Amino acid sequence: MVSFVRVVKRVVVVGGGVFLLLIVWANVIIFNNKSQIVEDIGNAPTTTVALVFGGGMKEDGNMSDMQTDRVEKGIELYQTGKVQRLVMTGDDGARRFDEVHAMRQFALDHSVPDQAISIDPHGYNTYSSCYRAKNEYQFDKVIAISQEFHLPRIIYFCEHFGVETTGLSADKTKYGFLGSLWGMHVREILARTKGWWQVEVTQPPPLYFTSTSTSLL
Repeated sequence: MVSFVRVVKRVVVVGGGVFLLLIVWANVIIFNNKSQIVEDIGNAPTTTVALVFGGGMKEDGNMSDMQTDRVEKGIELYQTGKVQRLVMTGDDGARRFDEVHAMRQFALDHSVPDQAISIDPHGYNTYSSCYRAKNEYQFDKVIAISQEFHLPRIIYFCEHFGVETTGLSADKTKYGFLGSLWGMHVREILARTKGWWQVEVTQPPPLYFTSTSTSLL
């Protein structure tokens, strides 16, 4: 019995060590994409499409601060003439909340013309958004807009699927200590690990939920 317990302990220790190494390895690989992130719109390339990533809705139906900052950054980018079209990618409500139509309406309310706004209603997670950018919409080059903590993973996914990607940081607001600690650090560390595993091992299809939304591209 004692020897069995020792074996179990060794398996747990070794397994835990391997898992920690995997976390470190995945995060190093993905974090290397930080060199493709710009903070200043003036340093962003000129291209056709900006891919604006959904970032959640509040319980009252308004956009989260992160999502608002992302759309505002996209509007600024469009208004400078750096891109011709904003593509809002996120949840259409079939999974959790309707992000994409709120994003589209916000851009319309801030003088972006309707013909310059498109939505990808089935970007239910980052992997799915990047997969669809290439395989559904045949984008070859985009500017991806999100917060800096999220952009290395976006770039990793999109580049893997064959989309040349520059990340544009939308860090405009202080999001609160606890929210930042979990969402921008702990959760993202785990998400990068999962993302590396998806690309290198499982290669799953994108998430899909039954909905009545259609792509407006």
